[in-house]
Amino acid sequence: MSPKISLIGAGSVVFARRLLQDVVCVPELSDATVSLMDVDEERLEVIGRFANKLTRDAGANIRIETTTDRRASLEGASYVLTTIRVGDDYEKDIGIPLRYGVDQSVGDTVGPGGVFKALRTVPVLLDICADIEDVAPDAWLLNYTNPMAIACWAINDMTDVPTVGLCHSVQRTTHDLAEYIGAPGESVSAWVAGINHLAWFLRFERDGEDVYPQLIEAMNNPEISARDTVRFEVMKQFGYFVTESTRHMSEYTPYFRTDPAVIEEFGLNEIRQDLQRRTTRVDTHYEQLRADAESSEPMNPVRSDEYACRIIEAMESGRPTVINANVSNTGLISNLPEGSCVEVPCTVDRLGVHPMAVGDLPPQCASLSRSNVAVQEMATLAVTDLDRESAFHAIALDPLTAANLSLAKIRNMFDEMWTANEDYLALFS
Repeated sequence: MSPKISLIGAGSVVFARRLLQDVVCVPELSDATVSLMDVDEERLEVIGRFANKLTRDAGANIRIETTTDRRASLEGASYVLTTIRVGDDYEKDIGIPLRYGVDQSVGDTVGPGGVFKALRTVPVLLDICADIEDVAPDAWLLNYTNPMAIACWAINDMTDVPTVGLCHSVQRTTHDLAEYIGAPGESVSAWVAGINHLAWFLRFERDGEDVYPQLIEAMNNPEISARDTVRFEVMKQFGYFVTESTRHMSEYTPYFRTDPAVIEEFGLNEIRQDLQRRTTRVDTHYEQLRADAESSEPMNPVRSDEYACRIIEAMESGRPTVINANVSNTGLISNLPEGSCVEVPCTVDRLGVHPMAVGDLPPQCASLSRSNVAVQEMATLAVTDLDRESAFHAIALDPLTAANLSLAKIRNMFDEMWTANEDYLALFS
């Protein structure tokens, strides 16, 4: 039977474009149904026209549905992808903490912004899972919604929906590292594990040879090190390269965003322009999608590096693949907490997703990761128990927040953020 793929949050036009381009390139999916769901009718109409034109141009028989009805989109789905946003607001998530002295760079997975994003977003994801259990009981959930680790941890604890959390930081960083050592991307391979956005390149090889020495040599080139200041510094001090970007990684630790001189040294002042850049980027992608949907020129789809379609292809075709995914830690990383959400290599075939056991991370890497797992644990408890005080504890344990503020100031900031978000927090006690 041809699979049905439901994309919840299809108005996220960048990801929707990538998914659709990937799907039309897979022969086994040529008769699939793709159901695009979003609450924004205008964006949904545009992405629907784009999808129909793309499938025609590609010569595929894919059936495109568009709907604002979530349960209708989910009904009978084989695969559900979530790319939702719930009440995200730059001024609330970034601006309030910044006024208190907590200088986040992205604020969507850790820190005060990440915790409040979890409080708004994860209950909606749990509602989606309840619908999946009701109308699509055989579906796999492929979650792209941040905060990834908190979301997947809560879903694994509270539902029976088979779930993997997907990100593109592993494959994108692998490409970056190949560039840094002057190697073709297809010639390098990596063994990567940790937590989302803080996973470690435990092995980095080219044609079977360890090329970490070449990466260290590249780090000593000022032109290359300037491209990735924070991550090269972390590698220099901790011994291993991490998966998330310099900008994002800078907010996962207390080392980079507490001193204006250090912020300047590592080139991290871009936060001041972040809202404008984000808005411009989203608007640009949306207008390009609209232009492509209305163009008479045929589209020539090219596959992206996203994992979602690779998973679907492997399950539908039986051709195994290997990805990195966020899954429950059932002994996979032995020196991170059992039941937490970890990012590890996985094989995928007709039978599903099979996480690989990694064993111990290097102790210094595990210890740095655990400082973030503590935040994730308390934020997950806040969501699963609907407990406001656990949310405060999550923010109080955040490394960057704790490096800047006293507990009393953290409490004041937390209360202000709660009031700003209270329209989305009616469930919490």
